[in-house]
Amino acid sequence: MSRIWTGTDCGKTHHHCLVLNAEGDVLLSRRVANDEPELLRLLGDVLELAGESPVTWALDMTGGEPALLIALLVSHGQELVYIPGIAVNRATDSYRGAGKTDARDARVIADQARMRRDLEPIRPSDEATIELRLLTDRRIDLVADRTRTINRLRSLLTSMFPALERAIDLGGTTGPLTLLSGYQTPAAIRRAGTRRLTTWLANRKVRNPEALAAKAVEAADRQHTAVAGERAIAKMVHALAQEVSALNEKINATDKLIEGRFREHELAEVILSIPGVGPTLGAEFLAGIGGSMDAFPTADRLASFAGVAPVPRDSGQVSGNLHRPQRYHRRLQRVFYTSALISIRSDPNSRRFYDRKRAEGKRHIQAVLALARRRVNVFWALIRDRRCYTITPPVPQAA
Repeated sequence: MSRIWTGTDCGKTHHHCLVLNAEGDVLLSRRVANDEPELLRLLGDVLELAGESPVTWALDMTGGEPALLIALLVSHGQELVYIPGIAVNRATDSYRGAGKTDARDARVIADQARMRRDLEPIRPSDEATIELRLLTDRRIDLVADRTRTINRLRSLLTSMFPALERAIDLGGTTGPLTLLSGYQTPAAIRRAGTRRLTTWLANRKVRNPEALAAKAVEAADRQHTAVAGERAIAKMVHALAQEVSALNEKINATDKLIEGRFREHELAEVILSIPGVGPTLGAEFLAGIGGSMDAFPTADRLASFAGVAPVPRDSGQVSGNLHRPQRYHRRLQRVFYTSALISIRSDPNSRRFYDRKRAEGKRHIQAVLALARRRVNVFWALIRDRRCYTITPPVPQAA
């Protein structure tokens, strides 16, 4: 039975779809609106062309803009494969012609799907995985906004009151932000004094207000000169401090939502038993693998996807030349690397493995990456067997 391949160049308002048969002949080429009636009409025309033949739909995106198209294809039992955009761009150079159009890209996508057998299938995600992906994406955006705002706050505070910027930690507890929301200039802090400032901070539930007030007054005593534009800078520092506090509240609220949704997942107990993994990293892990290990038949496949397995770059007489891969899932690599870094302090097995790699002459980052690769095997095996992690005592060495 002959198969046909449908390549789709996805866009925001429109998609371009092109259908090829087994000989590479174009059966259909159409630009369709990203609207359900138009997409259903396209699906019906493609299935009519196929007749009894199977259809493979190839897309250059797995979510976002083509989400409606993917949902319709999945609901109609169609086979979907994913070809990365970078692979499409590189393959385009081998086709005749120098112009770039949506129809040309759609043809490259369909032709690559016709010739290649290594493309990843697009599997529909369940509601829990989609929700965890949305929540973790939202948290990453909030953390990036907070980091950017804190950097701007540090820069302004340094230009007006450098002694205070050195004395307080804006990225730690909320006490310094509370201080800056009420007092910004050296003169204002000196007028308040240590005792009054301590009372003011204590009334706002700041932890250890005496130490923070003492640091602020000491810094104010070191600067008696007002810089140009101090009043405007103080207003901006006040606004940015409140903005960082608001972002902290949003991040805490998002963390609670992530933890609540993550603990409802069937794999939550297994993942949380692994040292170094909390609800946030666990949620990012589930979002990265699509909620299950169905796409990873082996631990090596998962390690390669996460970018913690080296890839060879041999050429000519050079062999054994290993490098970090260029294409991998960044967030999954962050999950394994961060959890490995934390497990060094909390898990004796991880600590022994790290110390052994350091004794072999590896640098800190190399040893942590080696531990991350080892932990991929642990993740994969525990999820496969549906069992929790247990700390095993070291095997005694024979005399």
